[in-house]
Amino acid sequence: MAAPTRIRIIIAFVALYLVWGSTYLGIRFAIETIPPFLMAGARFLLAGMIMIAIAWSQGAYKSSWANWRVSLVVGACLLLAGNGGVTISEQYIDTGLAALIVAIVPIYIVILSWATGMAPRPAPIVWLGLVGGFVGVGILIGPALRSSSNGGRHAAIGMSILLVSSFIWSAGSLYSRSAKHAASPFLTAAQQMLCGGLLLLLTGIVAGEMRRFHPASVSILSLASFIYLVIIGAVVGYTAYIWLLRHCDPAKVATYAYVNPIVAVLLGAAFAGETVTPRVLIAAALIIGSVAIVITAQQLKAKAERAIGAALEPAD
Repeated sequence: MAAPTRIRIIIAFVALYLVWGSTYLGIRFAIETIPPFLMAGARFLLAGMIMIAIAWSQGAYKSSWANWRVSLVVGACLLLAGNGGVTISEQYIDTGLAALIVAIVPIYIVILSWATGMAPRPAPIVWLGLVGGFVGVGILIGPALRSSSNGGRHAAIGMSILLVSSFIWSAGSLYSRSAKHAASPFLTAAQQMLCGGLLLLLTGIVAGEMRRFHPASVSILSLASFIYLVIIGAVVGYTAYIWLLRHCDPAKVATYAYVNPIVAVLLGAAFAGETVTPRVLIAAALIIGSVAIVITAQQLKAKAERAIGAALEPAD
């Protein structure tokens, strides 16, 4: 990988913030004339092929069947359930709302880590963040539960799908941390995309999406959005993420979790005519602020533990 210069780091962060934040809008435009599961499946299959070509160009060829099994599980959790849930939910809710609900993933991860014994009980400041995050989600979901639909789009269905799919994404992320992957992160990403893409395609076929897919009716906007999601959203965004993890403090890289929703809300309002109400702004402040508290507290705790560990090491 290229050496970390200031300009490259800035470009990578801009790519991470804008690209991943813009995928919500890209998904909305893509599924206007392409069935959701077929669109998502084809997206990740093509992206996986590109990523495996990148991995091979770096000499990463070897991967065991055990690595493929792990990739199948991770692909099922992150892509089939996680991204598939986002794609389906955008048939019911605005892109900005989808991004805000997905932003609670770090909160889910903290709760699951504690519940499974992978991490100690959260500190009081983290509990404050957890409560604040769910209060923000409640502010978003409450009105949707009281009304049956919004212009024919049942918002409560979309939000419920996202809450479940985000939970599965979080569980898959925790499993991925402890599982054994291929040595190359690009080969690992390629395997996960290929497995997840195939699962999404199979789901689309079983759901009867092939009967509803008419290539001649695919709009230019949907096609352009699909290409953007493959090349820019999956390949460029993920490559920037991997590069930043290798060259920057993980706490700084983790800021994408609360910058992406802001980008998604702004883009949805600017290009899709989505309305940003005071209720959405209040919920956004609560969710994004809570996620920032959780991530920052976890990172500060990790740094303190490393510092204490280093201080206790015997001198040579």
